[in-house]
Amino acid sequence: MVLREEPMQDHVIGVDIGTTGTKAGIYDRDGRLKGEAFEESILHYPQPGLVEQDPEDIFTSVVNTVRTAMERAGLAPERIAALALDGQMAGLMGIDADWSPVTHYDSWLDTRCAPWLAELRPYEEEIILTCGMALAFNHAPKLLYWRDQPDVWNRVASFIQPAAYVAGKLAGLKGRDAFMDRTYIVFSGFGSGETFTWNESLLAQFGLTTEKLPRICEPWDIVGHLLPDWAAKMNLPPGLPIAAGCGDQSANVLGGGLVDPGSVFDTSGTAAVFATVIDRFGTDTTYRCLMTCPHVVPGLYFPMAYVAGGGLNLRWFRDALSPLEKAEWEEQGANPYDELAKAAGEIPPGSEKLIFLPHLSGRNTPNDPDMRGAFLGLTWRHEKPHMVRAIMESIAYEYALYLRAVREIAPGYDPKFAVNIGGGARSEVLRQIKADALGLEYRCMDREEFGTLGAAIVAGHAVGLFPDLPGTARRFAGETRPVAQARPERTRAYEAYVDAYIDALQSLSPFFSRMSSSLPDATYNI
Repeated sequence: MVLREEPMQDHVIGVDIGTTGTKAGIYDRDGRLKGEAFEESILHYPQPGLVEQDPEDIFTSVVNTVRTAMERAGLAPERIAALALDGQMAGLMGIDADWSPVTHYDSWLDTRCAPWLAELRPYEEEIILTCGMALAFNHAPKLLYWRDQPDVWNRVASFIQPAAYVAGKLAGLKGRDAFMDRTYIVFSGFGSGETFTWNESLLAQFGLTTEKLPRICEPWDIVGHLLPDWAAKMNLPPGLPIAAGCGDQSANVLGGGLVDPGSVFDTSGTAAVFATVIDRFGTDTTYRCLMTCPHVVPGLYFPMAYVAGGGLNLRWFRDALSPLEKAEWEEQGANPYDELAKAAGEIPPGSEKLIFLPHLSGRNTPNDPDMRGAFLGLTWRHEKPHMVRAIMESIAYEYALYLRAVREIAPGYDPKFAVNIGGGARSEVLRQIKADALGLEYRCMDREEFGTLGAAIVAGHAVGLFPDLPGTARRFAGETRPVAQARPERTRAYEAYVDAYIDALQSLSPFFSRMSSSLPDATYNI
């Protein structure tokens, strides 16, 4: 009699629930991507300032993308060892005792909780010191908003994030099982980024307790096992272990192999995100721009900050200020962004004393919603290439501010290079500007997907497939290649521009606030 060999459980699934969409990736034990799928998010805008997602839309997108990824991978269900999800970090939603949604997902983009920031403001110093970031549109003001909607509040068993909601529904959890892994805690406002516990004395100041808050767990904790009905819909084995997972930025940092103190990670996309890795908990009380996020790897943190419209600013300049050139370039088969960058590359560093403020929709880190964009120092000598270069340099100046803040909380911090990903990483001019302004070598990676990989590593660690968490991340990320070297003389020259940029932010913030409150909205009846 020939015994049939049982298939090996040697693949894991990572699912990334992002703002723009949900992506599922299936990886083997060597970190090779075997199948993936993406589904765009459905965002609802019922009123100005309100941005919502239906939790059921999010759940369905996960079921759809995992099923499609499995089809593309061509794997037997029994080959999958575990599943983990990462997701949006700063928003929340409420569930009842049966794990059914009581609220929509209140997106991190939603600003309806703004009036409740005033209630939190007297406690901001304590929040920064214990939680790790300044006030923003995150969990704390959102909780206070729902606290004051008693018809909803009284039905909520716990507030959680989208990745936890999906994991719990797949496993058939109840409200009493609600969880949040520790990587989200920096966005809570009411937790400790050092001890990973709830700040009960602070909660009490607002008439709150931990009753409606989830338990805090490790990313690799097994929170449940896949129900047969959902297993059938996704072509997965029933009883599949589901790990708690982590926040999306934590998954990106892990998937990028940034597991050593001194690492710098630059995501050049719609948002320009700058993250560093340190080996201690520290809080930015000087600039108040950093979020000190817990790393998936125990004992590490990654302070990060971002410009919400980093990549959007160049798109705005292309579409609003250069439409004729854009049409001409496209007719010639040229990429407008490449042509804009080529002209900007001919302009000397500092753009002949032209400074751009990149916060066209408000500043996010720190929270300054009235801040606006501006070109400062315009003269008749300045032309469009100067303006494009100034836009690029503004991201570098903002990053230099973040790096100064990191050195405040981690004295002696001395990174040697930055790993650059995202669409902006393809721009030779932008990479060189940032390398010069920061005094860092810039490197790129051949791998483009990090979120689902980070979640998959967590899933594998949860079931013992990847016992060495940092070693696995380093191995899967692979080698980086240098793409820009810092030039010391330009780094020194840029220091004065960084000083001027910081001065402009501090000087103009009160002006923009006054302008927002005192100037009437545009009207044809003035």
